[in-house]
Order: sequence, then C-alpha cells, then structure tokens
Amino acid sequence: MESRRPLLRTGGSLLAAAALLISGCSSGSSSTGASSSALPASTPEGLEKYYDQKLDWRDCGVPGFQCSTMRAPLDYEEPSAGDIKLAVARKKATGPGKRLGTLQVNPGGPGGSAIEYLQAYAGIGFPEPVRAQYDMVAVDPRGVARSEPVKCLDGARMDAYTETDMTPDDKGEQKQLVASFKEFAQGCEKNSRRMLPHVSTVEAARDMDVLRAALGDKKLQYVGASYGTFLGATYAGLFPQRTGRLVLDGAMDPSLPARRMNRDQTAGFETAFQAFARDCVKLKDCPLGTKSPADAGSRLKDFFRRLDSKPIPTGENRTLGEALATTGVIAAMYDEATWPQLRDSLTTAIKENDGSGLLALSDSYYEREPNGKYANLMSANAAVNCLDLPPAFKNPEDVVKGLPDFEKASPVFGEGLAWASLNCSNWPVDASGTAHRIQAEDAAPILVVGTTRDPATPYKWAQALAGQLSSGTLLTYDGDGHTAYGRGSDCIDTAINRYLLEGKPPKDGKKC
Repeated sequence: MESRRPLLRTGGSLLAAAALLISGCSSGSSSTGASSSALPASTPEGLEKYYDQKLDWRDCGVPGFQCSTMRAPLDYEEPSAGDIKLAVARKKATGPGKRLGTLQVNPGGPGGSAIEYLQAYAGIGFPEPVRAQYDMVAVDPRGVARSEPVKCLDGARMDAYTETDMTPDDKGEQKQLVASFKEFAQGCEKNSRRMLPHVSTVEAARDMDVLRAALGDKKLQYVGASYGTFLGATYAGLFPQRTGRLVLDGAMDPSLPARRMNRDQTAGFETAFQAFARDCVKLKDCPLGTKSPADAGSRLKDFFRRLDSKPIPTGENRTLGEALATTGVIAAMYDEATWPQLRDSLTTAIKENDGSGLLALSDSYYEREPNGKYANLMSANAAVNCLDLPPAFKNPEDVVKGLPDFEKASPVFGEGLAWASLNCSNWPVDASGTAHRIQAEDAAPILVVGTTRDPATPYKWAQALAGQLSSGTLLTYDGDGHTAYGRGSDCIDTAINRYLLEGKPPKDGKKC
C-alpha cells in the first residue's frame, strides 16, 4: 500500500496545496473560543463520562489493525451541548520486549486522516523496535475523514474551485476569485454548520487527552509530523503534566501571525524549487533548460503564464490550466523522490502539450478520486485553519499591498500563494485562536525535528519552536523534503528511536 507523506496544506483553490497552512479567517458568527492555557491536572467537571469511557475494539478490515469509536463533547466549554464520535484505530505492539504503552501518531494537514496514515505507513513502516514496544494508535481529528467530517462542495464544484485562477490580472478576475472563496465557505456552512465552530486545534488536542485516558495511559507518547507538530505542541501547552515522549517532526512556529507564516512558507517552497532546479539543470533532458536554476524558474513562470491564457489537454474532459499545473509542481516539492516524476510531467506538458502528468500530481495532492469525488481533506483543512488564526489578508486590496513581499520570497510561486491566503476572508465563523508562544513549563523533554530545506515547514520554525518549549531539544536533518523521520537517515532514525524507547533525547542541536 502506498505510504502517505506528512501533510501541511491550506484550504484555498489552486495553491491550496502549498499555500500556507494557516490562512486565517474573519467575519461571520463567533465561535465559542478555544483556550490554549494550561488546564488543571484533574479531570474537569462534567467530562468524567468521556475520560472514563472504555473503547470497544473490533476488526476494521485491514489485517493487523483494530478500530473503535470514541465519544467526545462537541463543545468542551458546554459538555451538555452533545457528543461527537471520533474514529480510532490501533495496531498492537508486536513484541518481544517490554511494552511501553501507546504511541499516538498524526500526519498533519490539517485534514489528513491519522487512521489512513497509521494503516498505510506508520503501523507498518515505523522502525520495527518502536512498533514492537508500542501499541500504535491514531484518531482522525474532529471534522476529518471518519470523525464527523466537514463537508463543503460536491465533486463537480470542487473541480471548478481547484481550477480557479489564483493570479488575477484585473479587478474582474479578483472578483471571480473572491466569489469562489465565498462559494466554498457557504458550502461549508450549509453542510457542516454544527461542526464548524468546533474543529480547532485546541479542541483536537483535548480529544487526544480523552483518548489517552481511555487507553489507560498516564502520559501521552506521540509522533506528529508537519501540522501534527502544532497539534502536539498545543497538547503540551494544555497538559504539560501529562506530556510524555513527544516527537514533533517538521515543526511549525505557533508564535507567528498568519501573514508572516504564509510568507515564510512561500520562501520555503522557493528554497525547495531551487534545490529541484539545481538538480534538473544538470541533466541534458531537463524540461526547464540547462543554463541555471534562475533560468529554470523563469521558464517555469513563463509556462504558467501560457497556461493562464491557454490551458492544454489532459486526455480526459478536464484541461490543465495555471492553477492545477502550479499545484502539481508544488506537490512534488514535498519529497525529492518525486522529482523524476515532476521532470517527466513537465516534459510532456511543455514539449508534447500533454497535461496528464501534472494533473495526476495535482489530483493526488487534493485527494481527488478517478470518479471525480474528493476526500474531505481540503474541506477539513480550511475549517481548521480558518478557526485557528485571524486572517493574513482580509480583502483583495490587502493582497495587492502584500504582493511585493511574497514575490520577493518566491519569484515563481509568490503571487499565487499571496492570493491563496485570502481563502478564509469570508468564513462564516470567527477565528478562535491567535498566534502565541508555547512554553509547556514542567513538561518532560520534547524532541523537535527540523529539515534544512523543508518546503512546507521552514527550518527556522523548528528552531523557534525548540526555543519556545521549556524542555525543547532540536534535532536537525541537513537535507531536502518535508520532515525527516523514516526518510532514510540512520542518524535521524537512531536518535528518535532512542528517545521513544529509552526517553533519552539527543544533545540539543545535534545535526545529521
């Protein structure tokens, strides 16, 4: 089964892919407000029935894995408002050796299915010593996949949404872009009104603590990748006394406001593209030429401009325009193992007028099935992002003012990523979170992992998070791609395995 890479995405069209995990939201009705302050060590009054519940495990159709359903309050501030059901899966420790309890995992997103990640990768692909001593467990966060999923648009309307022009040339195209974002937001409100105010990262972290208790663990042991690092760090801030061995791989910096975060990530994708371009121009058949990485970037930008005015065929009833092509290229930036596929896809698109390869990359990123149906990834992604931070931009005028900064960060992707940051400007629920430092005073040692040329979570974010956490330790991978654990570095894997199995983090600042 194909492994699932960790995720960090936004809910905009086109560049949803890349763009900026946190786009923010504004306007509309208020949410209940999710607090990120440390909570009491005792079980809060009114939540006993959730913390004391017993999970009923059953076969879930994937050999070696069991599934269950956990109850959680829709609203932690008003438990009487009703329950939600969260899907949980596990793979029991394979042994031999001492069982160390439960290891929860999350691949990021927001909106990525933790259960799919567990069954397709973590439960079979994490290092054998870790799987031998831990029960591997995943919960799909509220609003995601099997856990009361947020729903916004049907397949045909999602196709139109992902094809929206994200580099508007005039006021008319700006209005069309805003209208597309409004339609998406209205679809979410119509189809998921009950859930939209209650899918914040703080609430998802509180669900993880309920699961910890239901599993009988005194402390949380956890591996979170990409956005999963924000989820894990949030848990540590809420429950420092119950924080065990946490690995935060491909870390986010929770102290950044949305615009700064989006710009940093734009620069991260430029760094990744330059690495791809340096590799590509060494090859005689590089579809972006052989002169220099800068020339390759100019050629790619020219190609996008041509698609903006004249999309190319794909062999099916959809054409490849600038939006889908950009998403396809950005999707390949997450893992250098995808670079050959990207070269081939660009070659067929540029030289043969065949957009099928880039369309396939884009569809994979959006989790679009061949039958035209979409997983709920992009819907959940927008719902979480639009609740977690106030907006980077509130209107087109804000974007226009911010364009030079984004285009400086990335000549290739900056314009589109800036406009993608507008996707929550008409969200029906106000943001309940704000940018803040997470210190998690008195928590056990927490291992923060950063990759120097990570496109989605720039390395400086890992440095910042490790510095904020009172017990943070930074482990660095000098390499390409998004996240580091299980990507082929024995140095990284050995350090993380030792921490998970023995509780001994590497020396702060260790580099691999």
